[in-house]
Amino acid sequence: MAKGIGCVIPTTMNEKPYWSHETAIVDSGAQIGTGTKIWHFSHICGQDVQIGADCSFGQNVYVGPRSKIGRGVRVQNNVSIYDLVELEDYVFCGPSVVFTNVINPRAHIPRKDEYKATKVRRGATLGANCTIVCGIEIGEFAFVGAGAVVTRDVPAFALVLGTPARVSGWYCHCGVKLDTSGKGDCACATCASTYRFTGESVQAVNLKGLPK
Repeated sequence: MAKGIGCVIPTTMNEKPYWSHETAIVDSGAQIGTGTKIWHFSHICGQDVQIGADCSFGQNVYVGPRSKIGRGVRVQNNVSIYDLVELEDYVFCGPSVVFTNVINPRAHIPRKDEYKATKVRRGATLGANCTIVCGIEIGEFAFVGAGAVVTRDVPAFALVLGTPARVSGWYCHCGVKLDTSGKGDCACATCASTYRFTGESVQAVNLKGLPK
């Protein structure tokens, strides 16, 4: 065992392809990739749950049935990923991100057959305490600001802020704001990836330094 800052990092997977803290609950049937780490008091359900390699789930995370999580996903503390939520590769969920799966819940009316799927595309970042209303799609490498309430689809590479969330700018896949002051091609000042800005969307032309 290797000591980290205030915790102990596992150096072996104890005959499992992934590692889980002794307080975590991992139900039988969950498919979890190599190198994934599941920390204190988290619960991974077993029914049709798929989790890729090299993910990290912080303290008090819940992963519900029929959810799908790609490779290299980072989920911070106190996040519940409910049924039919899909996070593609390299999605980042900040602390206390909120997902939902029913549009019109009532305590006295069962609506399990009305769950709506939510998809978060590759590389997107969801800021702390943001809320993602079910049935929408977050585009690849989009950036949802802390505390935003997302009620509609978010375009790829867009920065959305506020309640309800609205497009407030455009970000490179490396996390640096793009200069889209004029239409046409633009380049990231940090990684030199290039994009085409139409006035309503950003399309990738040449992305550099992407994870494999």
